[in-house]
Amino acid sequence: MNPMNPNPESIKDVVREKYGAAAERVRQGGGSSCCGAAAALPARVDPITTDLYDAAQTGDVPELAFAASLGCGNPTALAELSSGETVLDLGSGGGIDVLLSARRVGPTGTAYGLDMTDEMLALAMENKRRSGLANVHFLKGDIEHIPLPANSVDVIISNCVINLAADKDRVLREAFRVLRPGGRFAVSDVVVRGEVPAALRRNVELWIGCVAGALEERDYLARLAAAGFEQASIEITRVYDAEAAKAFLAEQGEELERLAQLVAGRFASGFIRAVKPLSARTAPADAAPAGAQSGSRRSCCA
Repeated sequence: MNPMNPNPESIKDVVREKYGAAAERVRQGGGSSCCGAAAALPARVDPITTDLYDAAQTGDVPELAFAASLGCGNPTALAELSSGETVLDLGSGGGIDVLLSARRVGPTGTAYGLDMTDEMLALAMENKRRSGLANVHFLKGDIEHIPLPANSVDVIISNCVINLAADKDRVLREAFRVLRPGGRFAVSDVVVRGEVPAALRRNVELWIGCVAGALEERDYLARLAAAGFEQASIEITRVYDAEAAKAFLAEQGEELERLAQLVAGRFASGFIRAVKPLSARTAPADAAPAGAQSGSRRSCCA
């Protein structure tokens, strides 16, 4: 494996293991922390996940969905969802953003969640049951291969997940494919501001920390354009200082202090927006998987 270009399957295995463990912690009454931040931290002091949802929103979803939130933003606030729209959450985890989206698009709309982790899918299905919402569907799969037809989704959201993908270009192409012409890409993600120490880039484990896999701002915008999107922009919402860096690098032992100083100010959460041109219509893809229109599919930060 090239140390500067980790094997995609290695990254996926690490992500699946870490987020499966996070789902189990939530089921057992523990908290979660974004992207593998120190498990010992109380869930509400995590520097990435704290204060993302207001009281009205947290009251609209089951507590387990809120406890399993592993995001770095609130894409449901960003996306400006409308009644009757179809929404897809990439890497939906415990389902908080899917449930919030389902309420905003109403009974004539549909909210899909896609996740590859069995434990998170199980947690999401339990949260769907507790919510009583009928317009929510969870799908199992990875975000590089979205199991929905071309031109079938109005809005794509995601919460601190795309940075975890090894093949981001494929993720963005798939997002473009499933969006309808005029559809919106409206995600929260971690981005890089400046150079990143090589030690972070070559450590597969740190991909789970929303660090090593994050794209530099200009690179993110360029990749969106290459996938076909227009009107791409990034709005920075939170810049992580040295203390925040210590939280998501907590397992680095004696290297912690040095790495935290190197990372400070170079990583941030942002809202990434883009639009599929009205003139663009992706060639039809295979039909959605069995049950895609009436069954349950589905599954944080991945």
